[in-house]
Amino acid sequence: MGNNKKPAERKHFSLVRNFYLADVITLMNGVCGVQSVFASMRYLVSNDISDLYSAMTFMPFGMLFDFLDGRVARWRNNSSLLGQELDSLADLISFGVAPAALAYAVGMRTYLDTVVLTYFVCCGIARLARFNASVALQPKDASGKVAYFEGTPIPTSLALVGILAYFVSHDRYLTSLPGQLISFGDGWELHPLVLMYAISGTLMISKTLRIPKP
Repeated sequence: MGNNKKPAERKHFSLVRNFYLADVITLMNGVCGVQSVFASMRYLVSNDISDLYSAMTFMPFGMLFDFLDGRVARWRNNSSLLGQELDSLADLISFGVAPAALAYAVGMRTYLDTVVLTYFVCCGIARLARFNASVALQPKDASGKVAYFEGTPIPTSLALVGILAYFVSHDRYLTSLPGQLISFGDGWELHPLVLMYAISGTLMISKTLRIPKP
């Protein structure tokens, strides 16, 4: 009779307590992605180029955490299904939503631009979902690692970020974006540069493109 607490009342934050170190590192990847998105949003209000550079800088740090979490999980031998799902969700923010938000911030803001950027993010969602659903069936090496990627991994979107960083550093953004605008009629305009996002997204969902996993 001394302990009248219900079992549910003794389990507040039990999910957080069950996180492994690798899971915490994965969450830091997600933190970087969210901060990148916020920095892109701040630029839309401030027009301060330092906000753009902040948005770009957070994404490589997200990649660093994405690299470390798998190493730590294998080192401590405590990987989990929860960790796999956390990794995909964090990757979607850092390498899917954040690069799309950056593209919008630097000037790809027409309706057709946003259609292409939405396609890119949806390709990232599909790619990560397919990986999670099929990882158990894919060929693995002696250590249990997947032998190859089916389609390009979503962190390859950092190449797009690098290209945009180059253009921003050379003052080629907003109205000075390379390729300018293509008009398709009344109000239908597209920045040709946004097509690199369409190509990146298409490569992510390819089933025939197989890349050996390092």
